[in-house]
Amino acid sequence: MNRLKQRADFIAAASGPRAPSPAFVVQARSRDDSGPVRVGFTVTKKVGTATERNRIRRRLRELVKRIDVISMRPHHDYVLVGRRAALDRGFETMFNDLRSALSRLERQTSKQSGDLKPNPATSRPRSSE
Repeated sequence: MNRLKQRADFIAAASGPRAPSPAFVVQARSRDDSGPVRVGFTVTKKVGTATERNRIRRRLRELVKRIDVISMRPHHDYVLVGRRAALDRGFETMFNDLRSALSRLERQTSKQSGDLKPNPATSRPRSSE
């Protein structure tokens, strides 16, 4: 997994789908190249002092290190935007929040790209009248 460092990459990810949670927001963007998954971290000054922002960033980095790569789609960029709640929220809870956010993003991107196949259990056969 590589890191996002260019401002243009962060802006591009901000225009994609997002999945909010109490401690952070995950933004995603599909890329056209064959590179690895890239992840960026950002925490605004509104969140707190530099020490608090750095602590949030460190916690977010550790979450991404511990998540399995299978949860993240290849050829995608992810940005985690830290919130103040990340200071006090339990690490295990944040880990579960990240898994949940990634699965929600997976569903959003598959709906947007039209990859979903109709579910035979919910689709009704057309009546021939």
